[in-house]
Amino acid sequence: MRPYGAKLPARAARVATMASGPSPRAWERTMTTEPAATDQPKPFEVGVYSFVELTPDPLTGRLLSPQERLRDLLEEIELADQVGLDVFGVGEHHRPDYVVSAPAVVLAAAAARTENIRLTSAVSVLSSDDPVRVFQQFATVDLVSDGRAEIMAGRGSFIESFPLFGYDLRDYDALFDEKLRLLLEIREEEVVSWRGRHRPAIDRRGVYPRPVQDPLPVWVAVGGTPESVVRAAELGLPMALAIIGGDPAQFVPFADLYRQVAADAGHAARRTRLSLNMHGFIGEDSQRAADDYFPAYAYMMGRLGRERGWPPITRQKFEASRGPHGANLVGTPDEVVERVLRHHQLFGHDRFLLQISVGSLPHAKVLKAIELLGTEVAPVLRREIGAGSAR
Repeated sequence: MRPYGAKLPARAARVATMASGPSPRAWERTMTTEPAATDQPKPFEVGVYSFVELTPDPLTGRLLSPQERLRDLLEEIELADQVGLDVFGVGEHHRPDYVVSAPAVVLAAAAARTENIRLTSAVSVLSSDDPVRVFQQFATVDLVSDGRAEIMAGRGSFIESFPLFGYDLRDYDALFDEKLRLLLEIREEEVVSWRGRHRPAIDRRGVYPRPVQDPLPVWVAVGGTPESVVRAAELGLPMALAIIGGDPAQFVPFADLYRQVAADAGHAARRTRLSLNMHGFIGEDSQRAADDYFPAYAYMMGRLGRERGWPPITRQKFEASRGPHGANLVGTPDEVVERVLRHHQLFGHDRFLLQISVGSLPHAKVLKAIELLGTEVAPVLRREIGAGSAR
């Protein structure tokens, strides 16, 4: 384990290579691997993630109570498990338009109602949390779920948690770097000694409980910053790349950079897994799906846009975003399958997570979208991508 404060290798040349754009099927690049007997690829994974929004229905104005929204969420996770989806992720936020500030608590409740689905944060804002407590909480979820917990760690695109917990935003990146390294140290060592700049020292203390999985899976969430990509690759951690706008092909250089840096660092290919996390909605009729999805999507993205200086979301822009080169996967099961398979040709990713409720959608329609994702989209993706891997 690299001690905190040790610098990552020089990145300038690697980041500069992104300017040349994606190379055809660059994900097939040969990487350092372990013996074939232990390096069998995992099946392609399909799942859902939710920020558990708490906003008015844009058509009726009705606002659910927090209890109602959490009850709906647990039903969504339970259905995702029943229809055979692989992963469900729950976000962490500290503001009134999202319900969940403690994803591990919600995932523990979901663990008691599910059997097979993997349960992950999406994300844990590690920069403003204590890695000891994060590990303990998710180790507990892992025990309750019989080995189905994961941590998706990120710096956080929302910053409310930093002043809430007494952190300086000027330390935004340094906090994440130090705390991620401490989290990995705890994952590897039961008894930990630690010295850092942003947390009190730990002197030969055990961290308990220990999880079922060894190691407990930790993914790094990335929103498009090369430095974050390089960090995940250098540490040999799987990476979740959020693509919520623009042409997804523009993000291929990040995947190329990730795999190249990981290979240069000597990490086995099976350790450098890639997830694409995207917005979308599935219905039995394409235009109806768009009509159902747009009001809630426009409300939430417009609300965030006003905070961040983004241009307004118009119906014309939305329709373009769900076209062949857009980042919104809204349509029928066949249309979503076609888009994900196209993305797989570009990225060669191992996992696809869909954020269905970007804004408040009727619960019944969210359940239907999850059902279609699990019964009509996921089986085709696993079959087609599995067949391609076997060739």
